[in-house]
Amino acid sequence: MRDQQQYEEIRAAAASVYNRMTTDGSGDWGMAIDCWDWVPGVGLIAIMYYGEQLEQTEAVQYVHHWMERNERLAGGELVINAVAPYTVLPALYELTGERRYLDKAAAVGDWLLREAPRTREGALEHTVTEAAAFPEQVWADTLFMSVLFMAKLARVTGQVKYAEEAAKQLELHLRLLQDETTGLLFHGWNCGEGHHMSAARWARANAWVVLATPWIAKEIDQLIALPASITERYTKLAQGLVENQGADGLWPTVLDRPDYYSETSGSAGIAAGLLSGIQLGWLKDEYLQAVEQALQGIISHIAADGTVLQVSGGTPVLESIAAYNSVPCYPSQYGQGLTLILLTMAAAMYEGGGCDATAE
Repeated sequence: MRDQQQYEEIRAAAASVYNRMTTDGSGDWGMAIDCWDWVPGVGLIAIMYYGEQLEQTEAVQYVHHWMERNERLAGGELVINAVAPYTVLPALYELTGERRYLDKAAAVGDWLLREAPRTREGALEHTVTEAAAFPEQVWADTLFMSVLFMAKLARVTGQVKYAEEAAKQLELHLRLLQDETTGLLFHGWNCGEGHHMSAARWARANAWVVLATPWIAKEIDQLIALPASITERYTKLAQGLVENQGADGLWPTVLDRPDYYSETSGSAGIAAGLLSGIQLGWLKDEYLQAVEQALQGIISHIAADGTVLQVSGGTPVLESIAAYNSVPCYPSQYGQGLTLILLTMAAAMYEGGGCDATAE
């Protein structure tokens, strides 16, 4: 970032993280990639982004081959978390011209529009592949797992209906989840009972939103006008996040609990989201200092074989704030993926002539 050597270190770290993701992880829930759910879905989104932004043809081809190998696993009832792997379909259609990719993406998009369960307030109810139900619950995770897909589909098809729904869901999630005092987001909201359940300001929940919001906006900005409330809430969120960054450059697993453990995946997603906001012109360059601090802290948590360490396990909205600090850490495709996205963005910024932006 600040010099050629650091740039090369970032590129090398990204390659190492990517290679670890594509190593056989069968039998490992966190690192298994040949299955159909949100965990490998986040990994795929990151690998495609890495391949496109840094012109890594092998990575793009990996996503193509993954889809050919695993699309048979996508059968069964659709749920929000199972939409995540479909997020790469619009790009695969553009890459290959294979109509089946676009047709399948449109079918999933229409399910989100017409059939996906909604809360009484109109937000997508978060549904999962496991045998568990969370009626009337809104989760921050939904924006990255499903609404990002809808925005990408909108851009590729030019269909305003997908763009309008993506913007609606984005506005709803921000409004329902944001703490008006701190700007931070709660993990979830129970529409039926009218409260934020454990009221945890969970780091990775905030990461999904602070990253997905500018990505969604960029996909649909040529189709519709984004409500002003979205950018207002986003900038308030960014300010709250920077105020809670730790001295090590990372964020604690619950943002307003500095005594809780630092968590890498949420930190990587937050830093990538801030950098996306800067690139979109929503945030001032002063936020680059927070990104730089996070980047250095995150790189120190990448093992020699590319494994991203200190990544908290997958979790629903837990029963108490304290419970988040007891979630075990282990390697995962989403931890690798969020880290790969940040490293890719940092390397691409350097290549694009923005290397002075994070200079000391």
